[in-house]
Amino acid sequence: MHDDRTLVEARLRRVLDERIRPAVYPESVPLEVAVWHAPGEPVPVAEGLAADVEPVTVGSRWGAPWGTSWFRVTGTVPEAWAGRTVEAVLDLGFDENMPGFQCEGLVYRPDGTPVKGLNPRNQWVRIGAPVQGGEEVRLHVEAASNPVVMDYRPFTPTPLGDLETAGSDPQYTLTRMDLAVLDETVWHLVTDLEVLGELMAELPVDAPRRWEILRAVERALDAVDLQDVGGTAEHARSCLTDVLAAPAVPSAHRISAVGHAHIDSAWLWPLRETVRKVARTAANMTALLDDEPDFVFAMSQAQQWAWVKEHRPEVWAGVKKAVAEGRFVPAGGMWVESDTNMPGSEAMARQFVHGKRFFLDEFGVENDEAWLPDTFGFAAGLPQIIKAAGSRYLLTQKISWSRTNRFPHHTFRWEGIDGTRIFTHFPPVDTYNCSMRGAEIAHAVRNFKDKGAARHSLAPTGWGDGGGGTTREMVAKAARLRDLEGSATVTWETPSAFFAKAEAENPEPPVWVGELYLELHRATLTSQAGTKQGNRRSEHLLREAELWAATAAVRTGFPYPYADLDRIWKTVLLHQFHDILPGSSIAWVHREARATYARVADELGGIIDAAQRALAGEGSVPLLFNAAPHTRSGVPAGGARPAEMSGRTTRAERPDGGHVLDNGLLRVGVDARGLVDSALDLAAGRETIAPGRTGNLLQLHQDLPNMWDAWDVDEFYRNTVTDLTDADEVTPGDDGVTVRIVRTFGASRVTQVLSLPPGEKRLVVDTEVDWHETEKFLKLAFPLDLHTDRYASETQFGHFFRPTHTNTSWEAAKFEACNHRFVHLQEPDWGVAVVNDGTYGHDVTRAVRGDGGTTTTVRVSLLRAPRFPDPETDQGVHRFRHALVPGASIGDAVREGWRVNLPERRLHGAGEVAPLVTVDRDSVVVTAVKLADDGSGDVVVRFHEAHGARAHATLTAGFPVAGVEVTDLLERPLADTAPPTVDDGRITVRLRPFELTTLRLKRA
Repeated sequence: MHDDRTLVEARLRRVLDERIRPAVYPESVPLEVAVWHAPGEPVPVAEGLAADVEPVTVGSRWGAPWGTSWFRVTGTVPEAWAGRTVEAVLDLGFDENMPGFQCEGLVYRPDGTPVKGLNPRNQWVRIGAPVQGGEEVRLHVEAASNPVVMDYRPFTPTPLGDLETAGSDPQYTLTRMDLAVLDETVWHLVTDLEVLGELMAELPVDAPRRWEILRAVERALDAVDLQDVGGTAEHARSCLTDVLAAPAVPSAHRISAVGHAHIDSAWLWPLRETVRKVARTAANMTALLDDEPDFVFAMSQAQQWAWVKEHRPEVWAGVKKAVAEGRFVPAGGMWVESDTNMPGSEAMARQFVHGKRFFLDEFGVENDEAWLPDTFGFAAGLPQIIKAAGSRYLLTQKISWSRTNRFPHHTFRWEGIDGTRIFTHFPPVDTYNCSMRGAEIAHAVRNFKDKGAARHSLAPTGWGDGGGGTTREMVAKAARLRDLEGSATVTWETPSAFFAKAEAENPEPPVWVGELYLELHRATLTSQAGTKQGNRRSEHLLREAELWAATAAVRTGFPYPYADLDRIWKTVLLHQFHDILPGSSIAWVHREARATYARVADELGGIIDAAQRALAGEGSVPLLFNAAPHTRSGVPAGGARPAEMSGRTTRAERPDGGHVLDNGLLRVGVDARGLVDSALDLAAGRETIAPGRTGNLLQLHQDLPNMWDAWDVDEFYRNTVTDLTDADEVTPGDDGVTVRIVRTFGASRVTQVLSLPPGEKRLVVDTEVDWHETEKFLKLAFPLDLHTDRYASETQFGHFFRPTHTNTSWEAAKFEACNHRFVHLQEPDWGVAVVNDGTYGHDVTRAVRGDGGTTTTVRVSLLRAPRFPDPETDQGVHRFRHALVPGASIGDAVREGWRVNLPERRLHGAGEVAPLVTVDRDSVVVTAVKLADDGSGDVVVRFHEAHGARAHATLTAGFPVAGVEVTDLLERPLADTAPPTVDDGRITVRLRPFELTTLRLKRA
């Protein structure tokens, strides 16, 4: 037989594009269109429906950036169409290649009932099937003219990312507003041919199945009369019946399709637009559920559900109904799909507390899975948080984006720092926007790394990022793939059903230990410094507010601000979304985030001040309130008393124009350039700074990644570096015992103050940068005279180790990594910590010197200046505090990390304030003291072992205790855990390394 395969395949493409798809709507009549352009921000639905409209025609330009236009479309169904299926086809000016990234609409009936959303891949509204001739049609479309921020030339700087700079030029052209007859037979023929054509293209050329499909397709194309597609479509379909009915082989891979729309809570659009994106998508999905009995849709992020409930009650009603039917599924159990690298311990726990509680309160549904398809890597502390929240599974997709190494598993158990293991699935389809294309399904089968041990994988199916969800075309394709020879089988299932099957068939999968590091998007640890500092400070202010409010409530009857703390926590958690905290959103998002963090700080400051004043009482005794989990200046953790001051610091000038700072514990040499050339641990007689090197060295790199500007820093950035050694000023500080340094470079200015606090072995570096660079990366370097092949980084509820070497590609890929409050490096008998008050990115490198010693350099990442998606990223003034802690054990690193993030608060009062709870071991760190969320008045204490060793400790309550329970993060008793005994308020606990525990203390 002659090989005519490419001829038939080319014929299929052209006939589909030019004849069959256009015949889906064989007849149409124009609708009358009128519009009202809302001034300013979006208006309530009732206002939009009632607005005075003006006539507009197809072809008209509309929509200023970020504007809202209310279109009214009216018409009459022709009498000749009676009994046929009729739809309104409403094209607002869509580009079909950009679902979720441009204009969108939500369609309403005149009474305000939502019908469905409109987007580039979903432009139809069903009028009737069958329809009555002469029927009047009247629809309203709330259309959002969201500009295209990331176009076909991605990462091009644009002013469109902020309402304040976007201008007013219309963004779109009204393209089609018609009533049209839908030829359902032709529509099904399109789907048949697409499914078979896509499957055929994925089969081996020498496979008999491929040729069977090819001949069937050829017969179908022969059956189509190109001048009468509708009249011959049924015959053409009949030619495909046999190849579509051939069942899959028994060993076929099995895909659980989960209807999905991964909606970024903010990204290339502001938070307020996400509220509407979610409503449009939810309306679309409830409508699709009504039409498709097998379809199942899952939506994550409790915040997005809450937005629908608050802002679109008419959409919420349909969602609640579908949830009750078990087909619109709450997923993930988190407040948002947050970043997991940077959120602190308590914040990561509260993502699950608030997310799971919302779904429990609203629907009685408890999620077993964490659902994080798009998060930029996963911190090693996360598994035990998932387990402590009562969940069992994790789903992610983003690891497929890694550039250097391919992750070796798709189904595995992920082991965290404390030994907790979580059953994890990483869908081999390699997208969270699966559209049921044959190439996607075939890729999932080929790519699946667990063949032989498992045969199930999951495919999140639907347009996401900017929303839209699953389409009827995807559902139709999935129906044909349910049991089709040559393909994986596809079944609509809930996430929980998938995980139950996957775990049952593969109960002992491979184990991955430690962080799930994404070998991409490393610069998200640094971009938008103001957002990151706002997050860090909000986390610590929330700790203080809960601690002092709970203490005051128990001691004085202070009204515990349950509602305010709940609301503020949700605000902070929202801003930990994986495109807000990582700094990868448009300017509008970060401008609003900075303002939000300022309001949060003011409000929490008020709560803290009121609680502390209630505790202090009236008096003139100077009190230091210590919110840190360790004693400080003689003040116990969680208590207040007069501070104990010890030691003094001196500053002397050196002959070379430099300075020496000395506090009896640490002697620091600062040269005439303001660089630290010595940091001598006096007790150990050990020099910290490597010979011939200087610390406090600011280094500036060129920084233009190949793509993903705000997200990425590519390793070649290290090829060019400028050491900022020239100083404009190196002078004594105003207090006489500090050193002040001023440097200018480019268009920027840095002012630093170096100080040695009396009685403390740490060099504090306060840095103020007035930053006006572009496409530059600023680092702060400390070259250490220290030999180690690994170092510790703080993460949630503990720390974990990364290598300092690059033996393998896995290690080399981690050239920029995350820490929370500290990194710690140690030889067996001596270590160094570098602590910070609001930076996350860092790198550690090592080199062997000519004298045989090793220089290990820690560099803190301070600022970047990418131009996309925010052209003005980080421009302006920033303040950082870091501390170099020579001679530090891991316990010192933990303590100093807390110290730098929780400044002392001083107040005059009547006398000492005893802590509400105390722990007698420094290695047991209390991360939260609060009243129980249920309003019972019980005191909740959360703590963990922080040094990486076993701990036997006594927790003592400073109030009468009637009983104690060990609980999960949601403050529910753990059924399989015996409560500890209470002896006169003392509770004995035994902890494994990094073990997390929550106790609920009932007040007597």
